[in-house]
Amino acid sequence: MTSSPVYLDAATAAPLHPVARQALLAALDDGWADPDRLYSQARRARQLLDAAREATAETLGVRPDELSFTASGTSAAHSAVLGGLRGRRRAGRVLVHSAIEHSAVLHAAEQHVAGGGTAVEVPVDRLGRLDLDAWSAAVTGAEVASAALIAASHEVGTVQPVEAAAAACARVGVPLHVDAAQLVGRVPVPPGWSVLTASARKWGGPPGVGLLVVRKGTRWESPWPADERESGRTPGTLNLPAVVAAAASLRAAAADAAAQATRLSALVDRIRARVAAEVPDVEVVGDPEHRLPHLVTFSCLYVDGEALLHALDRRGFAVSSGSSCTSSTLRPSHVLEAMGVLSHGNVRVSLHTGSTEADVERFLTELPGIVADLREQAGVTGL
Repeated sequence: MTSSPVYLDAATAAPLHPVARQALLAALDDGWADPDRLYSQARRARQLLDAAREATAETLGVRPDELSFTASGTSAAHSAVLGGLRGRRRAGRVLVHSAIEHSAVLHAAEQHVAGGGTAVEVPVDRLGRLDLDAWSAAVTGAEVASAALIAASHEVGTVQPVEAAAAACARVGVPLHVDAAQLVGRVPVPPGWSVLTASARKWGGPPGVGLLVVRKGTRWESPWPADERESGRTPGTLNLPAVVAAAASLRAAAADAAAQATRLSALVDRIRARVAAEVPDVEVVGDPEHRLPHLVTFSCLYVDGEALLHALDRRGFAVSSGSSCTSSTLRPSHVLEAMGVLSHGNVRVSLHTGSTEADVERFLTELPGIVADLREQAGVTGL
């Protein structure tokens, strides 16, 4: 009898929340019209959009007119970075960011540099935590227009000192963009930021919906061609049924977030302890205390990362990796590289509301044998 698959990659995309499914199906019938038109179907679509915005803003603790929906978390991050730089171009052309930002932020930074701007990268320690002294020095430098900090590492789970980093920015009047994709719907977002982004698929909403929040008083200007939708912050027509589903699932996820954080954190503790004890030559990475409740990453020496992921997949486990051989770039994860930790045989396990104790136990039971088999195939046993 074949065991059922175990999905352990919620940090990439959580399974669709039941509330999202219900809302999506209802909105497909009721929210297909253009909310900017005046006829009755359009007015109904406008009601749905306004209600989704108000519900999402309430969950985030922001004003509805500060919130825009985007086509994805990536497009929200691009808008946040490039719009923040554009809005503050008179102040300077320097962007400060951590060394472990999501690739969406780093790609926006690359575009800024290609256009003649400057990007200053701030290091992290071996646990993946921001060097606050270096951050404070960087944001007080000349001609700094904007700063970007991921709220918690999407690869290793280390939660960043956002409030302290924001305070350093506030002292010199530099707006801070926080990528809160791994926090929203799971744990409270620290205060102090000027621009915030998130992605619906991380909390169990549908793919294709991102959040862009620009606080009142923040100098931000859309980097895209003019568009009248979403207060001019994001171009194009929204996928309204998906937006409605994202808002409904966010409210449901946030209501259950504290209980889920307690439950999943205990399972992650078990994974951290058992992997370290039962798999030889392994390094569990990330901060053991200041971390996301649902995510754990470890690296196995003498194991090819791609081979390990395929072996786990054959046994029914869907996990992710940041090691070089899981992407076409053949380059180690920039996050693990910045931390100075082992990047070989890297596995990221991220849990969701449907993850069970039995799923985790099965994974922990089978992992040591899978790693041992791969090492034997590579001829590196007994080292």
